[in-house]
Amino acid sequence: MVILIKPFEPKDGDYLVEILKVNQQYSYPNVDGPEAMLRVAQCHAAVFLTAADNERAVGCIRATYDGARAMIHLLSVHAEYQNRGIGTKLVKAAIKELKTRGRRRSALPSPIPARDTGISWDLSKFRHF
Repeated sequence: MVILIKPFEPKDGDYLVEILKVNQQYSYPNVDGPEAMLRVAQCHAAVFLTAADNERAVGCIRATYDGARAMIHLLSVHAEYQNRGIGTKLVKAAIKELKTRGRRRSALPSPIPARDTGISWDLSKFRHF
């Protein structure tokens, strides 16, 4: 299995909606649905990456950098692909991209339990607010 971390593409939308629903992270379709995904992908402040196994999206991360602070808003990995380091790869790729944009620190909106994301967080690397 080779997992590719890449920018979001419109063809990823349906797979990601399925993942978000299974992981109980799809409460607001107007914020997390396919149309919103397209808007996020076009936003210059956003980092929207997917993890793909072949051509199928198996995870995603969304983050933003406003010039002063970077924040991870969403991380989700398909249940069948959890505990394989995919969430960690997504976080590292997002942080790398945020660094290229000038980010010095990253923050999580609140402590995110592993059960909600499918990954174990090294919380010492993030600031919480």
